[in-house]
Amino acid sequence: MIIPVRCFTCGKVIGSLYEEFKRRTDVEGEDPGKVLDELGVNRYCCRRMIVSHVELIDEIMPFS
Repeated sequence: MIIPVRCFTCGKVIGSLYEEFKRRTDVEGEDPGKVLDELGVNRYCCRRMIVSHVELIDEIMPFS
């Protein structure tokens, strides 16, 4: 699905951080923990929202 705009638990805005996190961890191969620290995601509730997110939009919307 699409990354939530806010954390479900605390309400912090995290939707804008996902693409930067994904780029730095997948393409550049950086450590996910360090990337989240540098992006300012310190609470474990926000960290789990980003780390546990699975992109399913391509499977749900097979038609362009």
